[in-house]
Amino acid sequence: MAREKERGHIPYRRMKMREDLIASLRKMIVNDLFVEIAENDIGLDDGLRTVIGLDSVGFVDLRVLCEQEFNIVINDDDYTPENFTSIRLLASLIDRLQAERDAAAGVAR
Repeated sequence: MAREKERGHIPYRRMKMREDLIASLRKMIVNDLFVEIAENDIGLDDGLRTVIGLDSVGFVDLRVLCEQEFNIVINDDDYTPENFTSIRLLASLIDRLQAERDAAAGVAR
């Protein structure tokens, strides 16, 4: 695994977890926030405000849903427009917060 990190490769297990995270975010946006776009039509870099059409209430709901679904806490410092711009950036935030949570608990990823 150390060699994979040295070469810049993402281990399969971690890549699969990332794909599952992105799929969960898309599903959450469509089913829980009632966005009328098909899950598969939401691009990784589509603007959650500009393309998807989330408003301020939608972003608050998305924050709460992410905290519940992924067992994380998104503090006010992380609840920024930059982190909630797109699926890709939100997934990166969630991935980081889960890693920090797991490291604090002594869980290997």
